[in-house]
Amino acid sequence: MKARTSLILLLPYLSGCAYYSFSGASIPSHLTTIAIPLAEDRSLGPLTVLDEALTEFLIERFVRQTRLSLVENEDEADILLTTQITRYTNVPTSVTGQERAQFNRITLSVSAQYRNQVDDDVLERTFSSFDDYDPLEGGLEAEETAALSALSNIADDLFTAATSNW
Repeated sequence: MKARTSLILLLPYLSGCAYYSFSGASIPSHLTTIAIPLAEDRSLGPLTVLDEALTEFLIERFVRQTRLSLVENEDEADILLTTQITRYTNVPTSVTGQERAQFNRITLSVSAQYRNQVDDDVLERTFSSFDDYDPLEGGLEAEETAALSALSNIADDLFTAATSNW
């Protein structure tokens, strides 16, 4: 009897208009589709894979970790997520005794606009992350790995911010 009463008292708190997934994402139930156009790379960095990588990271989080369906037509989407990679820096963080860079730091910044086209809400924010690499050991491949790691962190931060109402 006590269990039934407890359940009845908890039902109003368990139901609601938001969707909750095991990733912690909370998305209102009336929003079902998202458009994520190819990220625009305005950074002038040397790597050509960043725009596609960021877009794929965002699709992974917003489509595969929620109930949202990806649509191509931006006008038909309930949510429109647009991103621009605005900054790419690669600077030494430590120097050896021979005055050579022992580690370099890749820092990326991404400007994002999350538009709820149903409720006409727009959220804009800039996200930044970095990762270090050894330029003597890995060269361009290590630089790319560090950049992709920074972008993955940005995608995580953006997903968390957007699904918790920024």
